[in-house]
Amino acid sequence: MNNKCIIIYEHDDLYQILIEISDILDLQIKKISKNESNKLKLYVSKEFLIITKKKIPNINNQFVFEKFPIQIVKLIEKINICFLKQNFNEQSEIYIGKYILNINARLLILETQSLKLTEKEIQTIIYLFNNKRPVRIDELQLKVWEYQSSLETHTVETHIYRLRKKILKIFQDNNFIISSNKGYEIK
Repeated sequence: MNNKCIIIYEHDDLYQILIEISDILDLQIKKISKNESNKLKLYVSKEFLIITKKKIPNINNQFVFEKFPIQIVKLIEKINICFLKQNFNEQSEIYIGKYILNINARLLILETQSLKLTEKEIQTIIYLFNNKRPVRIDELQLKVWEYQSSLETHTVETHIYRLRKKILKIFQDNNFIISSNKGYEIK
């Protein structure tokens, strides 16, 4: 059984239709009334889609469905698209300590502040974060920049210097990328 679930909020007709075809959809269907609206916050995750007639403030993963009648095929298509968007957004964010790295938007985010990053900066951060150990310059040259280690260049040092400077300016964090004689790392 699929672990995805549709929560129908204040839409009894739609609930009845979806219950009838729930086996075909391979989805769990639940209904929440206005009196139970406090339960909605429990269902905010990528496995749930809340379908409602009116947008509910401060709730993610919701699909506002106002227009009836609709062909059942179109309805299923819209539901599938919502789940695909949720999965795409979920996969685009990496949590790095207190930061969120949004790969699609190319942003490093901390609370209400964000920093626009280049593709190489994102690749560098991801590579350093995934290694869990100090990474030497020649390894970064080879794995991120695809330069041969015999090539004399200061590209890595320059990029990391600029990235650290940007992070310090926006987030006042001088310890996001740490350097030592063993290499660079993110803890």
